[in-house]
Order: sequence, then C-alpha cells, then structure tokens
Amino acid sequence: MFLEPEREQPTRETSGKPQPFPVPSRIPVFPLPNVVFFPKTYLPLHIFEPRYRQMVADAAARGQCIGMALLKEGWEEQYDGNPPIFSMGCVGRLASVQMLPDGRSNILLQGLDRYEVREEFYEKSYREARIVLKPHEPSLPLDPALRRYLTEVLDEYLQADEEASPLHSLVRPDVSDEVFVNSLSTYLDCTPLEKQFLLEAEHLPQQARRLSDLIQFKVAERRGSGGWS
Repeated sequence: MFLEPEREQPTRETSGKPQPFPVPSRIPVFPLPNVVFFPKTYLPLHIFEPRYRQMVADAAARGQCIGMALLKEGWEEQYDGNPPIFSMGCVGRLASVQMLPDGRSNILLQGLDRYEVREEFYEKSYREARIVLKPHEPSLPLDPALRRYLTEVLDEYLQADEEASPLHSLVRPDVSDEVFVNSLSTYLDCTPLEKQFLLEAEHLPQQARRLSDLIQFKVAERRGSGGWS
C-alpha cells in the first residue's frame, strides 16, 4: 500500500500485475461512535445523512477511498459538527455502491491499511484529513506458537459462547495470519474502545497477544468468575 497525491483515477494494475491500491494523501473521513474498521476485512454501511451522501459521491468520483475513524467520548454534544476522533483509523476502498431511489445508499468498504491523521480539513460538509499509512511490518509474522495459543483461546471462547459461531470459519490453517487476527478483532464481541486498542497495536504479534488477553477475559466473564482466570 502506498500514498499518492490526489488524482483523477486510481491505478490497480500495471503491466498485467496486481499493484497495491493507491490511497490519496487526503481522504474523506467517516467518524462513527461504535465502529472500528480493520485491514483485510469488509464493512457494509448504510449511508443516509446528506453530508455523508455527498462524501460517498465524491469518493466514488475521485479516489474511491474513505477513512473510518472512532469518535471520542462526548461526541454527542458536537455530532452535527466535527467532534474529536481517534487519530488512528483504517482506510477502505469502495468495493461497491448501491444507490437507492431516495438518495440513500448501501456501500461496502474493503479494508486496506491503518492510517494516522496528520491534519484535518473542514471545508466541505464532511471532514477530510491528510493521512500517513501505518501498515504493520510484514517482517513480523505471527510465531506459530502464538497462533496456536490464540486458536486454543478462541476454541475455549467458542465453547463458552454459542452466539460466536461465525468465528468458527476463522479456525483454518489456510487463513493468513493478517486475515485471522483482523477478522477476529472485527467479530469478537467487545467494546469499541477495546477494538481501538487492538487497532493501535504496533505490530501483528502484539495485536494477537492483546486479542488473546481479551478473549481470556471474556471466557472468564461468561463463566461467572468476573475476572482473569
């Protein structure tokens, strides 16, 4: 993944070879109070507010990227303006846009990379930001022992929570480490702040360790101990 100046059309392939999707250095930002987006995952969204309808139209015409960000506590009083957001988010590519007759739309974002906000802009009805991408170091894969441990903790969680059945599909050896950890971070039943804590991990192994700690706590909680085992 790489940043490039704003441009007319994104380039996805060069000489027949797939290339990293080019992310503009300035992107529209969609802040929400209860959604944390992760790379290598997909996020369906229903767009109904006029300012975000315009955001989707602009993104579809130029850049095809939207940055998801988590609103900080106290956002309710300033929601119609630009309440504070966490500086770390995830940028997504518009994988599909379904326009509805009344102007609303259903969109699907494909998670590309983490980003950090360097500057915010309020010239339009929606927020924009100048960003830098913050991908995890590819040279830091999961240690096989850490993945086995996380899988064991996840198995214990699945046994304790019958409603967590969608997570079963992740327990397969053919699922890459990045997809495994980020999908689990997405679907695990935890608070937005806990998910933000996962997103802000410095590297994938740290995110996996944070995940295993969270899952252990959830298992203990469901078994009635109310704390760490």
